[in-house]
Amino acid sequence: MARSALFPPGFVWGTATSSYQIEGGHDAGGKGPSIWDAFCTIPGKVNEHADGTIACDHFHRWREDVDLMKKMGLTAYRFSLSWPRILPTGYGKINRSGIQFYSDLIDALLEAEIDPWITLYHWDLPLALQLEKDGWLNPDMASIFADYAEICFEEFGNRVKNWITINEPWVVAMLGYGQGIFAPGRISNAEPYLAGHQLIRAHAFAVERYRKKFQYVQKGRIGITNNCDWREPLNDTAADRAAAQRALEFFLGWFADPVYKGAYPDSMRSRVGERLPYFSDHEIDIIKGSSDFFGLNHYTTMYAAEAGNKLQDSSVYGNGGLSEDQEVNLSLDKEWKLTEMKWAIVPCGCKKLLEWIDARYDHPEIFITENGAAFDDKVLDGHCHDDDRVDFYEKYLQAINAAMENRVKVKGYFAWSFMDNFEWASGYSKRFGMHYVDFNTLKRIPKSSAKWYADVIAHNGLK
Repeated sequence: MARSALFPPGFVWGTATSSYQIEGGHDAGGKGPSIWDAFCTIPGKVNEHADGTIACDHFHRWREDVDLMKKMGLTAYRFSLSWPRILPTGYGKINRSGIQFYSDLIDALLEAEIDPWITLYHWDLPLALQLEKDGWLNPDMASIFADYAEICFEEFGNRVKNWITINEPWVVAMLGYGQGIFAPGRISNAEPYLAGHQLIRAHAFAVERYRKKFQYVQKGRIGITNNCDWREPLNDTAADRAAAQRALEFFLGWFADPVYKGAYPDSMRSRVGERLPYFSDHEIDIIKGSSDFFGLNHYTTMYAAEAGNKLQDSSVYGNGGLSEDQEVNLSLDKEWKLTEMKWAIVPCGCKKLLEWIDARYDHPEIFITENGAAFDDKVLDGHCHDDDRVDFYEKYLQAINAAMENRVKVKGYFAWSFMDNFEWASGYSKRFGMHYVDFNTLKRIPKSSAKWYADVIAHNGLK
């Protein structure tokens, strides 16, 4: 029987989405093209040739979506801004129509007593910046991103008090520049480290701009969101424990260590060598301490074992950093249940990861900015009963609550996702939402999980 789990007063209960995954309106209202608009046109890159030109049509249906959020009783909603909707070429003239779209959305959320949590970058880079600047490989991108961020602070900061600079830089670097399965589709064993370096610099430059010009007046907070899965030692040996630690450092430490410690992990520096760039002293000054909270996206767990010269091929989704650099083999327990993404459901891994973060980064305030699962949801007689998802959320919230009882400072939870959407290279084949979306009619249907989550929010925990 599930145990009850109450959360402290003021705990933030939200859901999350991203612009390219839900908005559609790909060329509406003056929006420019993004790298994902281009990537989706390459044959074989996205399941069933899907794209985000319409997606969930949130661009035209956002009022309906805010009403659904209000019915759930959400206290917060995390969404991303489409950079090319605000700056069609990534810089230069502002698209006032794009500004108005987000301004109206923010106002509607506040009227519904839902706090907007804005992510400045969730992977849909203006295509012009990829073509003209080589995207995240170019050191100039840090300043270009900070200029874009400043426009957002200027336009929305009087109402938005929670900012996330970049969502999952690991994904941008590894899947975009290492494995080539996400936009811009590059394959390299060096470019991920170069792109990751510029993403960290871009984050820090934007935070510096916010703190110098806006934070004192607007009284908001700003941070970065990293993704990380837990790595459990396969065997209780020194070698496998070291492998699991190394895997976490190549995954989360890659991006969190510079922000909290001012340098890349020693394990990365020693193994990656000259492919891993260095920060200047000035950059270290602005990078270290550049997050007001620890944003974490967490989905799954894998076993980690010392590989040595017996490195196995690993799924691109499985390894945090390049496999050959880590010398870690990953595996699953045959007893673990899997989601439609073939990700294992291991709630205790979430608790262990939270405790690892707490210890390594000196007890930061943590917001779980994404957590969720894809299942094969069906609508029967007008209803969608997603009991597996309810069970997933219940067990993960219990694990989070258990970590909090061990004094880990988790301050909020954002379920991924508010509704079914375009799941990147998987197209529309994977459903993560609390609301079912019929991609033919675009009708939204609250699933059992939406009603369950509303009850959790109303009781501030699990009964």
